[in-house]
Amino acid sequence: MHLHIIGIGGIGVSALARFYRRSLGWRVTGSDASDFSFRERLESEGIGIHIGHSADVVTTDTDLVIYSEAIITKPDLSYAENLEAIPELKRAKELGVRSLSYPQALAEIFDAREGIAVTGSHGKSTTTAMIGVMLQNTSKASSVIVGTQVPQFGQSNFWNSESSQYFTIEACEYKRSFLAYHPYITIITNIDLDHLDYYKNLDDYFSAFESIIRQTRGYVVMRWDDEHSKELYHRIYAWADTAWLPIPVMVGEGKIATTRDGETHFEDLPSSWNLQVPGDHLEHDAELAYVVGRILELDSQTLVSGLESYQGSWRRSEVIGETQNGNILMSDYGHHPEEIKPTLKAIKEKYPDRKLFVIFQPHQYSRTRELLSEFATAFDDADELMIPNIYFSRDKAEDIEYMTMDRLIATLKPRYSQIQHGQWLEETARYLEYYDHTFPNSSVILLLGAGDVDNLRSTFPLEK
Repeated sequence: MHLHIIGIGGIGVSALARFYRRSLGWRVTGSDASDFSFRERLESEGIGIHIGHSADVVTTDTDLVIYSEAIITKPDLSYAENLEAIPELKRAKELGVRSLSYPQALAEIFDAREGIAVTGSHGKSTTTAMIGVMLQNTSKASSVIVGTQVPQFGQSNFWNSESSQYFTIEACEYKRSFLAYHPYITIITNIDLDHLDYYKNLDDYFSAFESIIRQTRGYVVMRWDDEHSKELYHRIYAWADTAWLPIPVMVGEGKIATTRDGETHFEDLPSSWNLQVPGDHLEHDAELAYVVGRILELDSQTLVSGLESYQGSWRRSEVIGETQNGNILMSDYGHHPEEIKPTLKAIKEKYPDRKLFVIFQPHQYSRTRELLSEFATAFDDADELMIPNIYFSRDKAEDIEYMTMDRLIATLKPRYSQIQHGQWLEETARYLEYYDHTFPNSSVILLLGAGDVDNLRSTFPLEK
């Protein structure tokens, strides 16, 4: 059997490639518009990669084509018109080859087991990875597909437990794609308005989470101390016939509150954590993962031990290494103000004797425009701040025209007088080399953002 994946450089869809290759034994090929950092690793696993779009990679022996929705790049065209412009999909249609989007393909695998879906505005990847690591050596081990690479999954974004009835995934809310899934357990990490290139307002955003709750079969886990999650809980459970809804499990203030048949049962959360990754927000993620384990009836000590073994993951407060000039190089995927604030706070607390130099690449002109006032107060823990040009993704012409770098820098300048415009990444790299040589043994250098800012890690020769 032959699977071809379009947009295989995406961190989520590449995990699906690994599932078909390792677990099902299919021949897997993939194409992507440009090269990507983990291409060689996929090729070493027997997955053939073609750079650039070409109809020729879909052949008469192809049984299935899966495409990442990241290939939908032209906002002036409809969804169908975007797909029609992709040569591989045109050829698949001509040959009668079945084609599925990433969420559709993942749903076929996920819904066949007891699915655990982790969604929310922030912390999805970490919480998903934590659940996988926590359950890994228990009787309730779960297969996992996650949007990051995890050391305890062999530096992979996929881990398979073939005998397990459970499957844990990171479920993205963008364009309501998570509504392809019908989970047994849904975890909502938090709710902060995002993806304003798609959602009209907060009510529209809420409606997506309400929909995923209503198609969850067993339990929904939310944080009682997250204001928007609490509001969503009241919207759904205050007036509805709860017999047709999943059992709500609310987490916060040191307690787990499970409401079943009109009665609420309380259980204490662990009073303290000895996590290997720093930050209060990581403890919140660990609490949500812990609750999943308790729903699966695992004992507290086993769960705490599993979570405290979690070693972190790629681009989640990742320590890349130390430069030859003694500065610590880190990378993080955070791109929303409510992700940035706790990340910087945690790093500053972990390294109090070092300056924190943040290189933040904004992701999307539309997101930067809509959240501009929030970005203006997001960098209080940065000692130095450099902003490279905004990363383009699915942006409309009016957002690009409005959200200039001059406007962004001028908005942040009154609060962050040390701000610098990094220009393109090539210019940013040159300044980083200068900074590393001029201020040795002084700083944490953080590459921050969801675009290609992480490519700057190659700027630095690291200590062995």
